[in-house]
Amino acid sequence: MPFDSRSFPVMPAERGDRANPRAIAAWLLSVAGLVWIMVAIGGATRLTGSGLSIMEWAPLSGTLPPLSEAEWQRLYDLYRTIPQYQLVNAGFGMEGFKQIFWLEWVHRFWGRLIGLAYFLPLLWFTVRGAVPRASRTRLWLLLALGGLQGAIGWFMVASGFDADRTAVSPYRLVLHLGMAFLLFGLLTWTALGLLRPEPLSLPGEARAKVRAWLVAAFWLAVATMLAGGFVAGIRAGFSYNTFPLMDGRLVPEGYFDLSPTWKNLTANIAAVQFNHRILATLTGVAALAAALAAWRWLPRGQARGAVLIFAATVTGQYALGVVTLLHVVPVSLGTLHQTVAVGVLATGLVALHALRRGRDPTP
Repeated sequence: MPFDSRSFPVMPAERGDRANPRAIAAWLLSVAGLVWIMVAIGGATRLTGSGLSIMEWAPLSGTLPPLSEAEWQRLYDLYRTIPQYQLVNAGFGMEGFKQIFWLEWVHRFWGRLIGLAYFLPLLWFTVRGAVPRASRTRLWLLLALGGLQGAIGWFMVASGFDADRTAVSPYRLVLHLGMAFLLFGLLTWTALGLLRPEPLSLPGEARAKVRAWLVAAFWLAVATMLAGGFVAGIRAGFSYNTFPLMDGRLVPEGYFDLSPTWKNLTANIAAVQFNHRILATLTGVAALAAALAAWRWLPRGQARGAVLIFAATVTGQYALGVVTLLHVVPVSLGTLHQTVAVGVLATGLVALHALRRGRDPTP
């Protein structure tokens, strides 16, 4: 009797095909969650002025905190050499130094934890052959971007040691924050693609109408977040603490005070805060328009629900921003505002993924 291979079906593991998209997606979403927490810790670090308390770049040895009084004193003496101590925190003593040190240490430790939480499972999944072929390059690229983010973080911190500064460069702050958003977005989008590789079946015309508003709202939200980085970088939120007017004016006085003109977009407190407000308002309008379009045109299900949740998150973030401004940016509200920004990004990505172009079920 001739051998018939069909009588002996080959199992996926025997073919070397052990791809496990759902396990990879769960891992990526877990890492994205760690990045989300990292953004929150970063917000608290910035608002408390803790980011400059550790003046050494020590990726390995810095994993451990100071273990002796002599080491504490050495680090404190280093900190006392920079303008932030001399102009802002002079005389606050070892106890004051320890308070800001621990928050920055947790911030850096969490970054190392994210690195391990990403690299070790990636190595394991790769060795096991569980990574889908189409995702391999992207996953290793994400590892490289994570390493680059660590270097950008130190590049940002180092700017705060300059002779004329008591805080980090707002441009480097926005770069660091933007990279965090990018990493979170890539992790989330990749995971969603593994969980739902095929687009949802939606009426083509309805999908297009809702998607147009959703895309506008999403990118306006991203622009608002980056503008918020400049608000944080120059502490613009501590001025003009009224709403909706800014010291009684719709457009604040002195909007174009700086020269060259472009510098007003990043260094003029009045202009930076006004731009953040306008972008947030446009984001809210576009998100509500997307929600109304989804309610009208999309059938009940994942896609419509995702758009509605995104609009609700944007609305909540807008209200939180107003409350934070009116209370002159307390650490708790400022940190929460930065944290919810990642929620806006997450819900926007889920909605965009649900509405990505696919098969039209209508004849």
